[in-house]
Amino acid sequence: MRERVAENVHVFTSELYAQVNAGVVVGPEWSVVIDTLAYPEETREMRDFIENNLGSRVAYVVLTHYHADHSLGTWLFPGAVVIAHRECRPLLDTRGRAGLAEAQLANRELREVQIVLPDIVVGDEQLSLRVGRKTLELVPLPGHSRDGMGVLLTEDRVLFSGDAMMPLPSLVDGDIETSAASLRKIPRMKLENLVQGHGEVILRGEILNAVRSNLAYLAALDRYVHRQQRRKSPSPLADEPDVEAFGKSRILMNGLADELHRRNLQALLRPAGRGR
Repeated sequence: MRERVAENVHVFTSELYAQVNAGVVVGPEWSVVIDTLAYPEETREMRDFIENNLGSRVAYVVLTHYHADHSLGTWLFPGAVVIAHRECRPLLDTRGRAGLAEAQLANRELREVQIVLPDIVVGDEQLSLRVGRKTLELVPLPGHSRDGMGVLLTEDRVLFSGDAMMPLPSLVDGDIETSAASLRKIPRMKLENLVQGHGEVILRGEILNAVRSNLAYLAALDRYVHRQQRRKSPSPLADEPDVEAFGKSRILMNGLADELHRRNLQALLRPAGRGR
């Protein structure tokens, strides 16, 4: 699925995996892709639309984080300069390679996929990139993973948040306090559109409530985990309340919400799960 969210700014949403979002900002001479899609066939469709329908060459690929559903299509943009947070490079080189090797054993579609490491890495400072008249500001947004980074289009007030913002926060590879801190940055950006890492594009009038909903979910998780840790005999994971008991709908992300919620509980309740 494809959606135009501002002049020369398009969002591509996966129909094969968890409504993953990627984007492109088109300039007069070249374009910047923000993340890729989960499967090669969808990233190829995205690339072909940019090159053939928009008539633009992809010069840069910006990765919001290293997770496979956002980064595995990078190899389909040969010659593009890849930009990511400095933590993304070692994570891709270790966990990314190991995860891809395992996935390739089970899925023939991924046999030709290759890990592409970033050419340019940035730290926690903010970096800007110009595309024609548009300014792309790279903003650290850790919490979902430690290499999380958003891309803010300053003139259009559009944020590609990566998985710092999604319909249900995911903490399996992250940290609950850091995730909440990144979420609190978003309303201060005065956005027109918020492109989540997964799910629908959120419009200006809905952004504050969406962020508050995610913060409320994290707070409810935090309270529950504290209660469980104080108990002499914590409840078995199978008996933990479902996602709706924490204020979120189970139908989010095409029905994946309850499974993601269970994984959050597993991550937070295991030893040393908090504050990793």
